[in-house]
Amino acid sequence: MRTTQKRQVCILLPNKQLLDCTVRVRARGHEVLNSVLKQLGVSELQVFGLAVLRDNEYLFLDLEQKLSKYFGKRWNRGSLMVPFILFLRVQYYVERGQLIMSSKVHQLYYAELRQKVLHSQSRHQEALFFQLAASALQAEVGDLEQREGNDEEEEEGEETRQERKHRHYFLAEDYFPSWLIKRRGRDFLLQHCPVLHVELRGVSRSQAVLQFIKEASGLQDGPVTFYRMRQEKKELRSSVLLGVALKGVHIYQEVEGKQCLLYDFSWTDIDRFTFQGSRFEIAAVGSLCLPKLVYYTPSAFHSKHVLRHLSDSHRLHINTRDAVSYIQQLEDMQASQFYKEAYICDTTRLTHRLQSNSLTSSMSDCSVAIETTAAWSKEEEDKVSVTEFELCVDEPEEFFVDNPAEVSWLAELLHGASVDGPLVLPSSYWTAVTVEMKQVSKLQILLIENLQHIKSFSVFSDLCAGSEEES
Repeated sequence: MRTTQKRQVCILLPNKQLLDCTVRVRARGHEVLNSVLKQLGVSELQVFGLAVLRDNEYLFLDLEQKLSKYFGKRWNRGSLMVPFILFLRVQYYVERGQLIMSSKVHQLYYAELRQKVLHSQSRHQEALFFQLAASALQAEVGDLEQREGNDEEEEEGEETRQERKHRHYFLAEDYFPSWLIKRRGRDFLLQHCPVLHVELRGVSRSQAVLQFIKEASGLQDGPVTFYRMRQEKKELRSSVLLGVALKGVHIYQEVEGKQCLLYDFSWTDIDRFTFQGSRFEIAAVGSLCLPKLVYYTPSAFHSKHVLRHLSDSHRLHINTRDAVSYIQQLEDMQASQFYKEAYICDTTRLTHRLQSNSLTSSMSDCSVAIETTAAWSKEEEDKVSVTEFELCVDEPEEFFVDNPAEVSWLAELLHGASVDGPLVLPSSYWTAVTVEMKQVSKLQILLIENLQHIKSFSVFSDLCAGSEEES
């Protein structure tokens, strides 16, 4: 019988590791996820999701749907000898690595973010790439010891000695985007990056990973998931990129192979998203005085998954912003070198709270209002209801479903079904953590307001300034 037939699924991880699992022909996404969890030896994957490559684009699976929905007729005709490919990818980026408690998940997150940095096109953030490279080297190589030179070396210039000592301990291609290597040249990068790496001596590898994640969150196109869209329905090539970012949505347009940022919307800038079939609309709040943006996805199938990702990403931002703020306060106190005892105590409590109720613990406390109305088209790809959701950051959650049968996938999502089970901590949970900090904050507020971060980017400023003059 067909129901007893098996299919082979291969899952590619961000660190290039491959996992294999065998599932029933009628298996759903969560069966593959359970196999991945078992093989990795973790209880949850938190910010990760399973994705399928469809029309040259990654789409995250709804784990409650059958795998046949994503692989089509090929799945039914397949055999146990032919593997189907899925990808474990970051579905929800975070501002702080401390929000990810599992060390294995932490390393997978770091691995994917490293690749995102190498493919970044943020050419105006050159200085940040040097800092990211230094943090990555500290995380992967450890301390770079400064060796004392011999008498012959002492006769050489400082620049020549540093270049000869550190030239071959890393490859520029492993730590810098190709466009930056072309702009500055390998010798320039191999000469100056070790200077920044040396400054991180004493920083543990785990701390360097956290630092890399924090710095990478400031990269414009780093922690972003892109979806290709067309400006006109009949266009053959997608020229627009919709980016789901940490704090909102980015809209890029490709011009001569380069990504040009058209709009940078925070979540509070957006009034609603709407899709009808492949037609996808973005309406900004009235105060921005922008016209409604209309783009086209490859299909209604894509539109539905993009909307789902946008909705969940907004929830994550709302439900973790208090936690991120709390972690920032602790980092500021540590940097100030004051009240170390309080910092250590609070860090322990934060770790305990995060372990007992991690990112994937709840999605119940969010602030997304959903409104759906039915509208049908004769075209096959348009056989889906018009769906809107309105982002109301500080308002309670509301749902309006005019046709539950036709938009059941959305109702299930919003009433608890998600790609990976419950996703984030409720904001009320972090309120308790914040209250505990108030007693300390009242005594330290004058100090905290005058904190100056120890790390300085003066090295970058001098570096880049001198290089621009040479150019």
